[in-house]
Amino acid sequence: MSRVYPFDDAATARAVIDDDGTLVEWNEGARRLLGHPADAVLGRPAARLLAGDGTPAVPVGARWEGTVALRHRDGRTVAVWLLAHRRPAPGGHGDGWLVVSPLTGGEPPAADDPLAVAGLIQSPCAVAVYDDELRLRRMNTAMAEIAGLPEDRVRGLRLTEISSEPQAEELEQSLLRVLTTGQPLDVQTYLRTGGESRAHAWLARLAPVTDAGGRVRGVCLAAHDVTDIQRARQRLQLLNEASVRIGSTLDVTRTAQELADVCVPALADFVTIDLLDPEEYGDEPPARITAPVNLRRVAHQSVLRGIPEAVAKPGQIEVYPDFSPQADSLTAGRTIRATVAGGDMAQWLTWSTVRGERVREFGIHSSMSVPIQARGLTLGVAVLTRHRRPDPFTDDDMLLAEEITTRAAVCIDNARRYSRERETALALQRSLLPRTLPRTAALEASSRYLPAARAGVGGDWFDVIPLSGMRVAMVVGDVVGHGVQASATMGRLRTAVRTLADIDLAPDELLTHLDDLVIRLSEESGGDGGTGEVGATCLYAVYDPVSRRCALARAGHPPPVVLEPGGEPHQLDLPAGPPLGLGGLPFESADVELPEGTVLALYTDGLMVSRERAGDSARALLFQALGAYTDALDETCDRVLHALLPQGGAADDVALLLARTRGLPASQVATWDIPADPALVAAIRKQVGEQLERWSLSEIAFTTELVVSELVTNAIRYGSHPIRLRLIHAAATLIVEVSDTSHTAPHLRRAKIFDEGGRGLLLVAQLTQRWGSRHTAEGKTIWAELGLLEEDR
Repeated sequence: MSRVYPFDDAATARAVIDDDGTLVEWNEGARRLLGHPADAVLGRPAARLLAGDGTPAVPVGARWEGTVALRHRDGRTVAVWLLAHRRPAPGGHGDGWLVVSPLTGGEPPAADDPLAVAGLIQSPCAVAVYDDELRLRRMNTAMAEIAGLPEDRVRGLRLTEISSEPQAEELEQSLLRVLTTGQPLDVQTYLRTGGESRAHAWLARLAPVTDAGGRVRGVCLAAHDVTDIQRARQRLQLLNEASVRIGSTLDVTRTAQELADVCVPALADFVTIDLLDPEEYGDEPPARITAPVNLRRVAHQSVLRGIPEAVAKPGQIEVYPDFSPQADSLTAGRTIRATVAGGDMAQWLTWSTVRGERVREFGIHSSMSVPIQARGLTLGVAVLTRHRRPDPFTDDDMLLAEEITTRAAVCIDNARRYSRERETALALQRSLLPRTLPRTAALEASSRYLPAARAGVGGDWFDVIPLSGMRVAMVVGDVVGHGVQASATMGRLRTAVRTLADIDLAPDELLTHLDDLVIRLSEESGGDGGTGEVGATCLYAVYDPVSRRCALARAGHPPPVVLEPGGEPHQLDLPAGPPLGLGGLPFESADVELPEGTVLALYTDGLMVSRERAGDSARALLFQALGAYTDALDETCDRVLHALLPQGGAADDVALLLARTRGLPASQVATWDIPADPALVAAIRKQVGEQLERWSLSEIAFTTELVVSELVTNAIRYGSHPIRLRLIHAAATLIVEVSDTSHTAPHLRRAKIFDEGGRGLLLVAQLTQRWGSRHTAEGKTIWAELGLLEEDR
């Protein structure tokens, strides 16, 4: 295949050798070099052209160069320098070698040859040559344009004499280093040369200039303007930094401050971030903004210490008229650039005299107002200004600022939405949790609730529920998940627990009913029909101050910690029980005796879970905090939270309930076993009256005797033996309890005119504060409470 070249092909000796060593190409330059015509060598082994004996070595690699002894046609030997390139053969059948050797260019150029000096004088790259005293010897036209001085005027001057910039001294030191070491050096600097109106970024490549003996006689400096490359690199670096630094938290103020910090000093000397006032516009910013605009200063940053350029303080609201850059940018929905020299801000600075004074004081010359927009909404405006950097904002600066602001706007909007949902969930949570714990004779209680620092409000709850017979129920629970949905589910479960507690279910039975409710909530949540869409854990305990015993059951919840008087804190060993929502699995109750003054700590797992420590370590800290227990439960609550929670807040919701038990003295409880004889009811009434007289409660003796008579008579008639009557004298209440072994619960009904019975419970209901019944392991108990205070009767 013949090859066509645009220039004289004979100026280069060229040959092609295929993979088996056969010559397949031979040009006119090769004939001129060795004298062999093409038809005499083509198709023959290339090795025949080698002078001497032996088989030639096959070159290794993709390129080879060296001097080879070749046979000339006239029989003499010619030493030829060859350059060989390995290349695919035409048609793809095996590789070959392209072998070339120049026939011209070996002689040195003439002194008057223009090509000999074109590399220096006409090169588009700025080049200057300094002698061994670092004085300018030559520079080309490109360097003269940069320096702003002709060569014949500055020849013989040193670099620091040509330029007074501080960077010139550093560059001259680099020239001296190359001169003394003979090693090339690359130097990057940022300076304004004599031929420039503003500073540029330069890459100076320094190389030693040597004579024929290899002695360093000077230094060659080639300058390359890399401003565009550096700015592109800085923009990419700034964008990468913005993506990492902005949005580290879901806090609006923190995110806005991160935006200002990223832009200073890389893009501007002073930055302000102003957002639309949420109190004015409500939850959502308006779709269309009109001037004047009320903006709240959220963040600002400056290259100067103390941010002296700022007029407004963070949190302050300012009014911006329609001719202000801020309002102009917000109403137009685009970036607005303005310069003081161009008169773009004259009306604004005249209207705001304080800002006009700051502009003149700090020499602010340019500003750029970028609207903060996300998801079709305008949230505020970022204003970037320059006073230390002399150059105004360019189109590239505007695109970069818009890109950074757009990324920040999404983070600010996410933080805004998160804050709004968090406040809603927190308000819902607080409305569902008890504001104060009820005072009971059975125990003293104190509680704390802390939402998660980052995950948001969850479904943790606690409660203290007074029950009949001076007993009290304590409950702590945790709904899986966070947000409004978790808080709403928590409210439903708390209401269900109070309802189930009112009918005096045993702890294990109550958790069974609560488990059924969670399963129904899971089915209603829109899942695939299986369980697990809604999950929760719960601990339910009932304490009786008369017997000083506590019945407990838990559903996948951490067991309580108990501190008995004079003892050490320890964790109760309770059956674990499955979490609520699994269904079909049993719950077990445990019954423990608690001496008076015992402190119980009920909590959710957010108190114990931490990335910094293991569960055993957290449990030890809890024991230590409870071990330093004082009489004040509030102080103990605070000490526990301080000991176990990190400074930045809990990773999950925390609910903590501390309760100190009280016991009812035996002198305040009276018990009678009732014979199965209605005729003995009168004797019982008399004994009750005598007991009331000993308690100094004679003023309610008549009412109490009527209630006792009705309840005991009903138990004898409709209940099963044995029957027991118990009176409990609390501080402000007298409780009457009648127990029997029948599981049939009484009910209040309306008696007809001619009915002889059916009015007993109605009478009890009218004479007492409240009454009811509860199931026990032996049967049931009918109870009634009478107020001892004057206003209760």
